[in-house]
Formats: sequence, structure tokens, C-alpha cells
Amino acid sequence: MSVETGQPAPDVALPTDGGGHVSLPDLTGKAIVLYFYPKDDTPGCTKEAIAFKESLADFEAAGAVIVGVSKDPVAKHDKFKAKYDLPFVLASDAEGDVCERYGVWTEKNMYGKTYMGIARTTVLIDRDGVVRQVWPKVKVPGHAEAVLEAVRALG
Repeated sequence: MSVETGQPAPDVALPTDGGGHVSLPDLTGKAIVLYFYPKDDTPGCTKEAIAFKESLADFEAAGAVIVGVSKDPVAKHDKFKAKYDLPFVLASDAEGDVCERYGVWTEKNMYGKTYMGIARTTVLIDRDGVVRQVWPKVKVPGHAEAVLEAVRALG
């Protein structure tokens, strides 16, 4: 299954860095930037996280929260977050349930080998829990800015 614009966002209830927990109902009333990324502390994922970090004040001013999701364990998220001083929540979907419900757990191909992994995807959820935009197969340069523009357009 994958999410589509206009449908209610599938719930997310996951452990987070720092021993926390995140759930979509807990974030009702705010726009949610839910970004799925393959792996902590890899070049593309680090660039994406830093881009969101650098724009965080603008996202917050627009009434949005950012939540990063990968299958990495919480302990790895803690190290990644500390290394780059990331100021937003990183959630661990170790079992892959949320990735499956959002349709981001897909077959990938690198150097002629196929494997399963997270397709870099961002989902914008409005204050009422409805999916407003989906960016599949994200290319990092300029992505945080495009998401911020969409958050601002929500009003």
C-alpha cells in the first residue's frame, strides 16, 4: 500500500531517539513533515537531515513539525542525532510496519543487485491528519525548500 493525496494518513506510533515515542494523534493540530530515509549517517541521508535542520525555524514558524523515519534502531538514531545536532525527532521503524503502510519499503537496484530498502520519500500531512502531498524518490538538493513552500501553502 502507498499513501495518496487526500486520504487520511496511516497512523505512526514508533519509538524515537532519546527514549521517546511519537504518534500522529499526538501531533494533531500541526502540519507534519514525515520523511522516510534509508539509513543514518550516510551521505544522502545526512545531507537531507542537515537541510531540514537548517530550515527548522521556518518550518516551526509555519506550524510544522519534522519527523524522520528509518529502520535504524533507536541507539543508532541517538548517535546520528548527536553527531549532527539534529533538532527534530528521529523515529525507528525497526519492524518496517510504518514503511509498509506508507509504501516506501520497495525493491531497489544498485550495481546490478536488487534488494529491499526504504525509498527516500517525504509525506506532508495537514493539521487534520490528511495527506496533502507526497514526494516519492526524493532528490536531496532543493527538497527541504520545496517541502517548506508546500507547508506554507497549507496556510
